[in-house]
Amino acid sequence: MNKPKLVLVGNGMAGVRALEELLKIAPDLYDITVFGAEPHPNYNRIMLSPVLMGEQTLDDIVLNDVNWYAAHGIRLLLNRTVTRIDRARRLVHADDGTAVPYDRLLLATGSSPFVLPVPGHDLHGVISFRDIQDVERMIAASAKGGHAVVIGGGLLGLEAASGLAARGMQASVVHLGATLLDRQLDVTAAGLLRATLETRGLEFLMARQTDAILGDEQGNVRAVRFKDGTEVPADLVVMAVGIRPNVALATSCGLHVDRGIVVSDTLQTYDPCIYAVGECVSHRGVAYGLVAPLYEQARVAANHLAQVGIGRYPGSVLSTKLKVTGIDVFSAGDFVGGADTETITLADPLAGVYKKLVLKGDRLVGACLYGDTADGAWYFRLIREGRDVTDLRDQLMGGEHAANDASATAVAGVATGAMGDAASCSSNSALRAA
Repeated sequence: MNKPKLVLVGNGMAGVRALEELLKIAPDLYDITVFGAEPHPNYNRIMLSPVLMGEQTLDDIVLNDVNWYAAHGIRLLLNRTVTRIDRARRLVHADDGTAVPYDRLLLATGSSPFVLPVPGHDLHGVISFRDIQDVERMIAASAKGGHAVVIGGGLLGLEAASGLAARGMQASVVHLGATLLDRQLDVTAAGLLRATLETRGLEFLMARQTDAILGDEQGNVRAVRFKDGTEVPADLVVMAVGIRPNVALATSCGLHVDRGIVVSDTLQTYDPCIYAVGECVSHRGVAYGLVAPLYEQARVAANHLAQVGIGRYPGSVLSTKLKVTGIDVFSAGDFVGGADTETITLADPLAGVYKKLVLKGDRLVGACLYGDTADGAWYFRLIREGRDVTDLRDQLMGGEHAANDASATAVAGVATGAMGDAASCSSNSALRAA
């Protein structure tokens, strides 16, 4: 019998995770074809920073090598970009002329780095930080030394600047906001992070808006100019100001798109034969860029592609656990707080540790950790489950271990009391018998 045909467009982390989940449930259900625009097999984009730092190589961060695809009977078409989807005929067309039929189609087209549309953004030496090719270009540029300007004070920007500094470049980070990682950290934690990174040689130009990137007569970048008229020299400019979902393919074939490819709780698009997962997706109006939500989507999509049909993706409660150039940070929920919340904080500057917990009534609603994130997962569970933490309040800052010790002590106390009561009753019974 001919198997139904499944085509995956996008060989990234979310799409291939969906295949992994599918193969666990229904390993022989489909003939599978995978299109990948890059020449590499599936690799871990989160680990691009260690590659830039020289700590790992591309081979070290590959998640599924070509042998994995072959072992599962998957047809892998690398270095080919899908240019058109014919929904009427259920055909996927690639830029090399390949046309592959499908019964089910999974779109995992990911996202692209946003490039500021300022004058000079197309000069030689202006790059983004998104894939292996970008890393290779940064490594090549760093071999010449000079001054690197990284636009964007988010995680990618800090990792890019740290990697380039480690390779010998003078690195400056330009950020429009007043604090670093302003979506992941509160003001105090962001200040600690900045101070630590400054001791490692990074320079920060905060509250600066890029006006233009300036070039020389040969078309090479030479400086960055800001709205206030000031300039900073640059031999390399790295754009790390955000991402945008890749939706052009979905739009061109008539799928419903609203910032991302709109999907239901089953990760199904408005075409029942087409599913979508990852950074290209808009679910209940939200597009996710973190790995954990994308893997949750992949698991549900695989469930339905396997024809089990009981999975449901309601959305994700977000937490962020990052290692910024060796510094651990974590945040979850409403870590900023407000008038109707109260906070518990711990600060140990000598140890480089800062913890902030936000409570609303008898519930933990937010957490921000710097330097010591060992209990991040526990705090996240308390936030996600909406658990009453009244009895844990005095142990919350001590973390899960302290809370467990307190619970064990309380249980032991109750048990001891119960034994005492039982002994008393026994004695009274004996007296009555006498």
